[in-house]
Amino acid sequence: MSQIRVLDTTLTDAKIIEPTIHGDHRGFFSETYSEKDFKEAGINIDFIQDNQSLSTQAGVLRGLHFQRGKASQTKLIRVVTGAVLDVIVDVRKGSPTFGKWEGFIISESNHRQLLVPKGFAHGFLTLTDNVNFVYKCDNYYDAEADGGISFMDPTLNVDWPIDFKNAITSEKDAHQQSFKEFEKDNPFVYGEI
Repeated sequence: MSQIRVLDTTLTDAKIIEPTIHGDHRGFFSETYSEKDFKEAGINIDFIQDNQSLSTQAGVLRGLHFQRGKASQTKLIRVVTGAVLDVIVDVRKGSPTFGKWEGFIISESNHRQLLVPKGFAHGFLTLTDNVNFVYKCDNYYDAEADGGISFMDPTLNVDWPIDFKNAITSEKDAHQQSFKEFEKDNPFVYGEI
């Protein structure tokens, strides 16, 4: 019997994964990843790298990031401690949901995971202090293929629940390109990634 429930999102190919939680008076146990369960659910992805980030304060905004070309990545994200608003944007030319975004609360208490397909920009805002954010990737990080779109982009108009003056972000993320600039050299084509 599968230990996961897979839910569709409003964006083509992106999924919410809900693992089974076995809890009692001591706490809980959960299989956070089982290749068998994922394959039975039709998710045939070979994850090859695990990453972890720690954000010590609420209000940290990271993103919107992606990897170009052969370095593009599918990610399976989850939060071990704390909570985030996780945002994904479909940037695949020709996709039925191209240019659309959706946000999800991912937290230690809801145990949800988010499957972010190749050809999506991804970012998150910490809603609590001390967020341990972990994710699997199906490709290695390549600094040469690193890309991003401004989290403040007016075309995407992501509804971040923070005043941008108060966001804690990197210099790089504060100066990412606009969505319109990205569209001029968009390397992602729906069905070809």
